[in-house]
Amino acid sequence: MIQKIDLDCGWPAKDFLMCQYHDNEWGVPLHDDTRLFEFMVLDAFQAGLSWKTILHKRENFKRAFDDFDVHKIASYNEEKMQSLMQDASIIRNQAKIRAAVVNAQAFIRVQEEFGSFDRFIWQFTGGKMLVNRWKIMSEIPCKSAESDAMSKTLQKRGFKFVGSAICYAFMQAAGMVNDHIVTCSRYHICNQLNVTNLVPEK
Repeated sequence: MIQKIDLDCGWPAKDFLMCQYHDNEWGVPLHDDTRLFEFMVLDAFQAGLSWKTILHKRENFKRAFDDFDVHKIASYNEEKMQSLMQDASIIRNQAKIRAAVVNAQAFIRVQEEFGSFDRFIWQFTGGKMLVNRWKIMSEIPCKSAESDAMSKTLQKRGFKFVGSAICYAFMQAAGMVNDHIVTCSRYHICNQLNVTNLVPEK
């Protein structure tokens, strides 16, 4: 039997927002702490749900969570968290809402220790994008040795909703791994953006 080779990543289907995300963000190396925190929040809310569901609520999350301002979120009190539980435009999951606050606090601690979350998180891929060569979508894993290590370290640092699968989704979103299939037009574009990010120690 001849194996059918996919020509592009099939997961965006014909959904406009999913296509826009695939064509402009997924797999692009990301080094901005605010954007990295945004994906940490969104990926945590994705747990048990589809990325399409989260993506279609992305602007609602951005509004509800103060443009993903990590310092504002870290200072959310009980009243604020309860108000988020009443916001039907986002995912009203109390554990995930509380995790966003806990993760903001842990995120700030990492920034203070390493100078930026960017510098800390990219160490799990040696400062560069991991380039895979998948031919079909079914080959793409849901986790890796790198995401396992990231998950264990983040959990030790007090982060919540950071299982290996969530960490791997974060790695894909932040361009720490290129999981576009090799025949996808975005595969080579993302590879061209693959540069070393690690800052030499002083």
